[in-house]
Amino acid sequence: MTTTTRPPAAVGAPAPERGGTAARTLRTALAPVVWGTTYLVTTELLPPDHPLFAAAARALPAGLLALALSRTLPRGSWWWRAAVLGVLNIGAFFPLLFVAAERLPGGVAATLGATQPILVAVLAVAVLGERWSRWRLAWGGVGVLGVGLVVLGPDAVLDPVGLAAGLAGAAVMAFGVTLTKRWGRPEGVGPMAFAGWQLTAGGLALAPLALLEGVPAQVDAGALAGYLWLGLAGGLVGYTLWFAGIRALPVTATALLGLLSPLTAAALGALVLGETLRPLQLAGFALALLALVAGQLAPRRAAISGAAPSAPAGSPATAPPAR
Repeated sequence: MTTTTRPPAAVGAPAPERGGTAARTLRTALAPVVWGTTYLVTTELLPPDHPLFAAAARALPAGLLALALSRTLPRGSWWWRAAVLGVLNIGAFFPLLFVAAERLPGGVAATLGATQPILVAVLAVAVLGERWSRWRLAWGGVGVLGVGLVVLGPDAVLDPVGLAAGLAGAAVMAFGVTLTKRWGRPEGVGPMAFAGWQLTAGGLALAPLALLEGVPAQVDAGALAGYLWLGLAGGLVGYTLWFAGIRALPVTATALLGLLSPLTAAALGALVLGETLRPLQLAGFALALLALVAGQLAPRRAAISGAAPSAPAGSPATAPPAR
């Protein structure tokens, strides 16, 4: 049998990194910005009471499309690794997110999700062997405070099951992000193919739950547009950018970019739905943005203390020390 080697420019193959750290950070930041549109699309376009169907529709078609475009399947141990990452980042995270959203006010659920950078900072020490990054840990706490000021209201109800689901969702996603950094990505596999593996695995895990929940009785043009947006922009494009960023950037700094998701949702609520942001909310917005930007920077003291140089991006065994 003749083996045909694809040219380096084939769809799904890794492209050379373009731009510096700032350019890669901005590209990665587009993912949580797009994810921040999910609440608006879900409430305004999708059929109600079918969150698991929406999650499966977001993940599985996008994953299969990515596999078709990249024509790249896992090999060897990457079959089970892709399954684990897909379940953590998508298959388990989505249901927990929806449980939290249904049992808690949106602001409480968003604030719990904003704790993810703090969990990643802790897991980076245990899983990646990084040094404690007090700088990013502190800014992670500031980010949670800022998001809380933006989205929490006086009518927030702390349902125990909802709180457990929200924290579990943040923990599952944090562990998935950290493992993604730890294992890297196989040589010759691009971010689209890598995203496709995980979206497909997560979508297959969600499919039985979606069938148990039931299929919406009617899907109109608006709902179809919403599903396409969630799948193509939020799934295929968003996760391709996100996993490329995890490979190239410090893991805790990348996790801090997730603060853009609840901030985008709040901004769209004001711009599209006519919701009013009070002065305290605007102050929280500025505080969260400050935490996000500061978390991308390495403190000068760490930079001159002789920290070991970073390993090549995506190296599974020698992740760069936190700075």
